[in-house]
Amino acid sequence: MFAQQKVTLPKGRHKIIILDEADSMTDGAQQALRRTMEIHSKTTRFALACNASDKIIEPIQSRCAVLRYSRLTDAQVLARLLEICKKETVSYTNDGLEAIIFTAQGDMRQALNNLQSTFQGFGHVSSENVFKVCDEPHPLLIKDMLQHCVNGNIDQAYKVISHLWNMGYASEDIIKITFRVCKTHTMAEYLKLEFIKEIGYTHMRIAQGVTTLLQMSALLARLCKLSSDPNKIKK
Repeated sequence: MFAQQKVTLPKGRHKIIILDEADSMTDGAQQALRRTMEIHSKTTRFALACNASDKIIEPIQSRCAVLRYSRLTDAQVLARLLEICKKETVSYTNDGLEAIIFTAQGDMRQALNNLQSTFQGFGHVSSENVFKVCDEPHPLLIKDMLQHCVNGNIDQAYKVISHLWNMGYASEDIIKITFRVCKTHTMAEYLKLEFIKEIGYTHMRIAQGVTTLLQMSALLARLCKLSSDPNKIKK
Protein backbone atom coordinates (compact mmCIF):
# COMPACT_ATOMS: atom_id res chain seq x y z
CA MET A 1 0.00 0.00 0.00
CA PHE A 2 2.85 2.38 0.76
CA ALA A 3 4.45 1.61 -2.61
CA GLN A 4 1.14 2.35 -4.35
CA GLN A 5 0.71 5.75 -2.71
CA LYS A 6 1.38 8.76 -4.90
CA VAL A 7 3.75 11.16 -3.18
CA THR A 8 5.03 14.41 -4.62
CA LEU A 9 8.83 14.28 -4.46
CA PRO A 10 11.57 16.23 -6.22
CA LYS A 11 12.77 14.76 -9.48
CA GLY A 12 15.12 11.83 -8.94
CA ARG A 13 13.88 11.19 -5.40
CA HIS A 14 12.15 7.94 -4.45
CA LYS A 15 10.14 6.53 -1.58
CA ILE A 16 12.19 4.09 0.47
CA ILE A 17 10.94 0.87 2.07
CA ILE A 18 13.32 -0.83 4.53
CA LEU A 19 12.61 -4.47 5.41
CA ASP A 20 14.59 -5.77 8.39
CA GLU A 21 15.22 -9.52 8.93
CA ALA A 22 14.20 -10.16 5.33
CA ASP A 23 15.71 -13.65 5.41
CA SER A 24 12.85 -14.78 7.68
CA MET A 25 10.28 -14.16 4.92
CA THR A 26 8.75 -17.21 3.28
CA ASP A 27 9.41 -17.96 -0.38
CA GLY A 28 5.82 -17.05 -1.23
CA ALA A 29 6.13 -13.67 0.45
CA GLN A 30 9.43 -13.04 -1.35
CA GLN A 31 7.83 -13.88 -4.70
CA ALA A 32 5.07 -11.38 -3.96
CA LEU A 33 7.68 -8.81 -2.94
CA ARG A 34 9.55 -9.36 -6.19
CA ARG A 35 6.41 -8.49 -8.15
CA THR A 36 5.84 -5.39 -6.04
CA MET A 37 9.44 -4.30 -6.64
CA GLU A 38 8.96 -4.69 -10.39
CA ILE A 39 5.70 -2.72 -10.57
CA HIS A 40 6.83 0.23 -8.43
CA SER A 41 10.51 0.37 -9.37
CA LYS A 42 10.14 3.88 -10.85
CA THR A 43 8.83 5.45 -7.64
CA THR A 44 10.05 3.24 -4.78
CA ARG A 45 13.34 1.78 -3.63
CA PHE A 46 13.60 -1.27 -1.38
CA ALA A 47 16.32 -1.97 1.19
CA LEU A 48 16.48 -5.49 2.64
CA ALA A 49 18.54 -6.23 5.75
CA CYS A 50 19.33 -9.87 6.54
CA ASN A 51 21.87 -12.12 8.26
CA ALA A 52 21.95 -14.87 5.62
CA SER A 53 21.74 -13.66 2.04
CA ASP A 54 21.39 -17.21 0.72
CA LYS A 55 17.87 -17.27 2.18
CA ILE A 56 16.83 -14.46 -0.16
CA ILE A 57 15.52 -15.81 -3.47
CA GLU A 58 17.68 -15.26 -6.53
CA PRO A 59 15.17 -13.01 -8.42
CA ILE A 60 15.30 -10.48 -5.57
CA GLN A 61 19.10 -10.69 -5.24
CA SER A 62 19.53 -10.01 -8.95
CA ARG A 63 17.43 -6.85 -8.62
CA CYS A 64 19.49 -5.51 -5.72
CA ALA A 65 22.99 -4.25 -5.12
CA VAL A 66 24.38 -6.59 -2.44
CA LEU A 67 26.39 -4.91 0.34
CA ARG A 68 28.17 -7.24 2.77
CA TYR A 69 29.37 -6.03 6.16
CA SER A 70 32.12 -7.81 8.05
CA ARG A 71 32.45 -8.04 11.81
CA LEU A 72 33.84 -5.04 13.66
CA THR A 73 37.50 -4.93 14.60
CA ASP A 74 38.57 -5.11 18.25
CA ALA A 75 39.64 -1.46 18.10
CA GLN A 76 36.20 -0.35 16.89
CA VAL A 77 34.43 -2.31 19.63
CA LEU A 78 36.81 -0.98 22.29
CA ALA A 79 36.29 2.64 21.19
CA ARG A 80 32.52 2.31 21.54
CA LEU A 81 32.78 0.52 24.90
CA LEU A 82 35.03 3.24 26.30
CA GLU A 83 32.61 5.92 25.13
CA ILE A 84 29.65 4.16 26.76
CA CYS A 85 31.53 3.49 30.01
CA LYS A 86 32.41 7.18 30.23
CA LYS A 87 28.86 8.42 29.63
CA GLU A 88 27.21 5.82 31.88
CA THR A 89 29.92 6.04 34.60
CA VAL A 90 30.62 2.32 34.42
CA SER A 91 33.37 1.00 36.69
CA TYR A 92 35.73 -1.21 34.68
CA THR A 93 39.23 -2.60 34.39
CA ASN A 94 41.24 -2.97 31.21
CA ASP A 95 41.17 -6.75 31.43
CA GLY A 96 37.38 -6.54 31.85
CA LEU A 97 36.98 -4.72 28.54
CA GLU A 98 39.39 -7.17 26.92
CA ALA A 99 37.21 -10.03 28.16
CA ILE A 100 34.10 -8.40 26.66
CA ILE A 101 35.86 -7.93 23.32
CA PHE A 102 37.03 -11.56 23.42
CA THR A 103 33.52 -12.91 24.06
CA ALA A 104 31.83 -10.59 21.54
CA GLN A 105 33.99 -11.64 18.56
CA GLY A 106 33.22 -8.48 16.57
CA ASP A 107 29.50 -8.39 17.44
CA MET A 108 28.74 -4.96 18.91
CA ARG A 109 25.29 -5.98 20.14
CA GLN A 110 26.80 -8.92 22.03
CA ALA A 111 29.48 -6.65 23.49
CA LEU A 112 26.92 -4.13 24.78
CA ASN A 113 24.73 -6.88 26.23
CA ASN A 114 27.70 -8.40 28.06
CA LEU A 115 28.80 -4.99 29.33
CA GLN A 116 25.35 -4.14 30.67
CA SER A 117 24.76 -7.59 32.18
CA THR A 118 28.12 -7.58 33.96
CA PHE A 119 27.68 -4.07 35.36
CA GLN A 120 24.09 -4.69 36.46
CA GLY A 121 25.03 -7.99 38.09
CA PHE A 122 28.29 -7.09 39.82
CA GLY A 123 28.59 -3.29 39.68
CA HIS A 124 32.10 -3.62 38.27
CA VAL A 125 33.35 -4.87 34.90
CA SER A 126 36.35 -7.12 35.47
CA SER A 127 37.61 -10.14 33.57
CA GLU A 128 36.40 -12.54 36.26
CA ASN A 129 32.92 -11.00 36.37
CA VAL A 130 32.58 -10.98 32.57
CA PHE A 131 33.31 -14.68 32.28
CA LYS A 132 30.87 -15.40 35.11
CA VAL A 133 28.13 -13.65 33.16
CA CYS A 134 29.08 -15.11 29.77
CA ASP A 135 29.73 -18.53 31.32
CA GLU A 136 32.61 -19.42 29.02
CA PRO A 137 35.83 -21.26 29.94
CA HIS A 138 38.36 -18.68 31.03
CA PRO A 139 40.86 -18.11 28.18
CA LEU A 140 43.76 -17.88 30.64
CA LEU A 141 43.09 -21.47 31.72
CA ILE A 142 42.93 -22.54 28.07
CA LYS A 143 46.15 -20.61 27.42
CA ASP A 144 47.90 -22.45 30.25
CA MET A 145 46.60 -25.76 28.91
CA LEU A 146 47.96 -25.01 25.42
CA GLN A 147 51.32 -23.96 26.85
CA HIS A 148 51.57 -27.28 28.72
CA CYS A 149 50.87 -29.01 25.39
CA VAL A 150 53.61 -26.95 23.70
CA ASN A 151 55.96 -28.05 26.49
CA GLY A 152 54.83 -31.65 26.04
CA ASN A 153 53.49 -31.84 29.61
CA ILE A 154 50.38 -34.01 29.22
CA ASP A 155 49.74 -34.42 32.96
CA GLN A 156 49.47 -30.68 33.65
CA ALA A 157 47.40 -30.11 30.50
CA TYR A 158 44.99 -32.84 31.56
CA LYS A 159 44.57 -31.26 35.00
CA VAL A 160 43.29 -28.08 33.31
CA ILE A 161 40.87 -29.88 30.98
CA SER A 162 39.63 -32.03 33.87
CA HIS A 163 39.09 -28.91 35.99
CA LEU A 164 37.03 -27.25 33.23
CA TRP A 165 35.05 -30.45 32.71
CA ASN A 166 34.24 -30.72 36.43
CA MET A 167 33.07 -27.09 36.39
CA GLY A 168 30.35 -28.21 33.99
CA TYR A 169 31.57 -26.76 30.70
CA ALA A 170 30.49 -28.67 27.61
CA SER A 171 33.10 -29.97 25.18
CA GLU A 172 31.68 -27.64 22.50
CA ASP A 173 32.40 -24.60 24.68
CA ILE A 174 35.91 -25.78 25.53
CA ILE A 175 36.91 -26.58 21.95
CA LYS A 176 35.61 -23.24 20.61
CA ILE A 177 37.60 -21.22 23.16
CA THR A 178 40.63 -23.46 22.57
CA PHE A 179 40.55 -22.62 18.87
CA ARG A 180 40.18 -18.89 19.47
CA VAL A 181 43.02 -18.83 22.01
CA CYS A 182 45.30 -20.99 19.84
CA LYS A 183 45.06 -18.52 16.96
CA THR A 184 46.80 -15.82 19.02
CA HIS A 185 48.97 -18.01 21.28
CA THR A 186 52.71 -17.45 21.10
CA MET A 187 54.33 -20.50 19.54
CA ALA A 188 56.20 -21.55 16.42
CA GLU A 189 54.07 -20.89 13.34
CA TYR A 190 54.41 -24.41 11.93
CA LEU A 191 53.36 -25.84 15.29
CA LYS A 192 50.39 -23.49 15.55
CA LEU A 193 49.12 -24.65 12.16
CA GLU A 194 49.33 -28.28 13.27
CA PHE A 195 47.58 -27.45 16.55
CA ILE A 196 44.75 -25.70 14.71
CA LYS A 197 44.37 -28.67 12.37
CA GLU A 198 44.07 -31.12 15.27
CA ILE A 199 41.65 -28.83 17.10
CA GLY A 200 39.56 -28.63 13.93
CA TYR A 201 39.43 -32.43 13.59
CA THR A 202 38.36 -32.75 17.22
CA HIS A 203 35.70 -30.07 16.77
CA MET A 204 34.33 -32.06 13.84
CA ARG A 205 34.13 -35.23 15.95
CA ILE A 206 32.40 -33.32 18.76
CA ALA A 207 29.87 -31.92 16.28
CA GLN A 208 29.17 -35.50 15.20
CA GLY A 209 28.24 -36.39 18.78
CA VAL A 210 31.43 -37.68 20.44
CA THR A 211 31.48 -35.19 23.32
CA THR A 212 33.27 -37.16 26.04
CA LEU A 213 36.18 -36.15 28.26
CA LEU A 214 38.15 -38.93 26.60
CA GLN A 215 37.81 -37.13 23.27
CA MET A 216 39.26 -33.93 24.78
CA SER A 217 42.04 -35.91 26.48
CA ALA A 218 42.94 -37.51 23.16
CA LEU A 219 43.30 -34.03 21.65
CA LEU A 220 45.77 -33.05 24.37
CA ALA A 221 47.76 -36.24 23.77
CA ARG A 222 47.99 -35.50 20.05
CA LEU A 223 49.04 -31.90 20.69
CA CYS A 224 51.75 -33.01 23.11
CA LYS A 225 52.95 -35.58 20.58
CA LEU A 226 53.23 -32.88 17.91
CA SER A 227 55.31 -30.73 20.26
CA SER A 228 57.63 -33.61 21.17
CA ASP A 229 58.44 -34.41 17.52
CA PRO A 230 58.78 -31.04 15.68
CA ASN A 231 61.21 -32.43 13.07
CA LYS A 232 58.53 -34.72 11.73
CA ILE A 233 56.16 -31.78 11.23
CA LYS A 234 58.78 -29.69 9.41
CA LYS A 235 59.42 -32.48 6.97
